Amino acid sequence: MADDPSSTVEPAPLQDATSSGPFSPTSAVAATATLVTATSPNQSTATGNVMSPTTPRRHTTRRFSQKRGRSNSSFNTLGSGGHLDPHHEALQKIRQFLKGRSAFDVFPLSYRFIIFDTKLTVKHALATMNQHGIVSAPLYDSKQWKFAGMLTLIDIIHLIQFYYLKAETFETATSDVETFKIESLRNIEKDLSVPPPPLYFIHPSRPLFEACKLLIQSHARRLPLIDLDSESGLELIVSVLTQYRVLKFVSTNCAKEISALNYSLRSLGIGTYVDPKPPAGTDNPYYPIATASMESTVFNVVNMFSELGISAVPILDENGVVLNIYEALDVTTLIRSGAYTKLDLSIRSALQQRTSEFTGVVTCSAADSLGKLLEFISLQRVHRLIVVDSEGKLCGIITLSDILTYFIKETTHYSQSASTNGMLSTSSSQTPLPPQAESAKEIEE
Repeated sequence: MADDPSSTVEPAPLQDATSSGPFSPTSAVAATATLVTATSPNQSTATGNVMSPTTPRRHTTRRFSQKRGRSNSSFNTLGSGGHLDPHHEALQKIRQFLKGRSAFDVFPLSYRFIIFDTKLTVKHALATMNQHGIVSAPLYDSKQWKFAGMLTLIDIIHLIQFYYLKAETFETATSDVETFKIESLRNIEKDLSVPPPPLYFIHPSRPLFEACKLLIQSHARRLPLIDLDSESGLELIVSVLTQYRVLKFVSTNCAKEISALNYSLRSLGIGTYVDPKPPAGTDNPYYPIATASMESTVFNVVNMFSELGISAVPILDENGVVLNIYEALDVTTLIRSGAYTKLDLSIRSALQQRTSEFTGVVTCSAADSLGKLLEFISLQRVHRLIVVDSEGKLCGIITLSDILTYFIKETTHYSQSASTNGMLSTSSSQTPLPPQAESAKEIEE
């Protein structure tokens, strides 16, 4: 299944913005799971139809590029005559492109997406998400007539944790999960001492650059676009902007600039890498990256997802070689089959239950260029890359959030001090995320 964290169809390039996406209407559903067809930021029509996905593309490419980027060891951003070098000149043009487009420009002129009423049961919501190949959807409170947040895989994981730990029997847990309503999820978060998700949103006409900054500053993986109905004054959910959508949009419309981004990922400080000198007291040899083995249990990994705010864990052998990856999306495979009792399964057994649609682990080298990575994103949906060395051993993780952060943070300087290993340093008053959260904060995808 394609790991698209949005509830809408694929973004279209500016030069071809009339595509309606890969879905077609099929059958009627209850009003609690509403398909919305939108044609502009100011109008939206609810229909009684749902969409069925076409057969997903299957990708066999596992390594996006063998071409290496420039090391940028001298950190000289100026070329001859005091002008920016090609990489940084292209970077400035991409930033100007983001400032000149609205958040709504990312979407095709016609698209459709699903909204859930908060009174819908989680069981039916999950079945709908599975049927249409989505992993999140906006929520609407029909009592208060307003946007009520997003339903994501993390919500489902919290629900699993709660019943796995609190239920007297597995039969009781299964019965409760079957009838649990979306509106009660916030109570689960309180019981688990998990902070509620923020209700960030932005108007669709705001600059795309501003929307991207909000995505990064709020540590959100998706950002709803909310307008107000001109007649009733009620909130109107226009669509949901995701990090993947933004980067795909940039890759499609700034191909010339993307090809000039020839510095390596590591030299630009993009990604989270294994610390060769982990802090005293840690027993994680791959700090700050959380990892698991084939013998780890699903429940242990689920706890990592919830406690660390991550969406994927590399699966390693005893030598640190990357064997696979376990994602939040994999947990839903067990849920959809009703296997609430199988959280004690080993990762090895759980991976055997994956569908053939899984595209495999996408790996790269820290020496690959940013431009090549973005070219790859324009061709294949990917939400994280595992950085490995020549022997396939784990070196780091790169998420879409890492890439978007590099584009958005304009105040940067380069440091050649030994303490930073010559990597990019960013001046910012924002409090950084904890290292592990930074390593995989794009969830779900």
